[in-house]
Amino acid sequence: MASYCRPRTVSEVLAVLASAEGHGRILVGGTDLLVHLRKDPFAPTVVVDIKSVNDFPPAVEMGADAVRFGPTARMSEISNDPFIAGHLPALGASARVVGSIAIRNRATLIGNICNASPAADTAPALLVYGSTVTLTGPGGERTMPLADFFVGPGQTQCGPDEIVIRIDVPIPDRGHRSAFQRLTRRRGVDLATVSVAAGVDADGRIVLGLGCVGPTPLLTDASPPIDLADPGAIEGAVEELVSIATPISDVRAARDYREAMVRVLAVRAVQSAVASPEGVSS
Repeated sequence: MASYCRPRTVSEVLAVLASAEGHGRILVGGTDLLVHLRKDPFAPTVVVDIKSVNDFPPAVEMGADAVRFGPTARMSEISNDPFIAGHLPALGASARVVGSIAIRNRATLIGNICNASPAADTAPALLVYGSTVTLTGPGGERTMPLADFFVGPGQTQCGPDEIVIRIDVPIPDRGHRSAFQRLTRRRGVDLATVSVAAGVDADGRIVLGLGCVGPTPLLTDASPPIDLADPGAIEGAVEELVSIATPISDVRAARDYREAMVRVLAVRAVQSAVASPEGVSS
């Protein structure tokens, strides 16, 4: 059975992780960890509860150029924040569909990303906005694009003796619009079958974040500028962008179905972003 500790500082957290020699697990919301604890491959020797750490960055900090999320930023805070709704609407929309109300009151943004599920609801939106992840460990801090953070299903660049200290999400330029679309097997609490976030800039370039169609959440390159008033141009750009998808068949959907639906959702997300200054779609 794992031991439990509740450190008060980041340095104490890192010391515990170092002593655990790769068998420590971080606890904040616990919505993923408590499930994993029932599976032997994930069984840690120590659970490190970081909710009382007093020198973390604030949960949500609004800056002039970016929004910074600390380790304790919960989905309910993100989904209900009017600034995020106005400036990062795809992120707000994706946070609103994470689990149930009870889960959103506990689940954290950084936890959602560190779990590294290809179906992580917030990952496509964070990718579209060009988010960065900052980790801290024995060697100090290091920052990388979120697109480089994901390695594979359940795997990230975060070492066993490191923790993610913050996610920085740049505030898009004026004229940028975004939207989020998600497909599930049933209404209510369910993992995504396919998810798409779309970002459209003032010049008509499109970038997509894709979930559930690869071993990690995927970020496309930006399309050339297109006429956003032309449905055919949108469909053509989407067809090219989603070619990076490599979906599989599993209990939630067949590969062919995902291949078809990622195109449908991407077109809808782009159209929703174009149609609304807020770009909010769920």
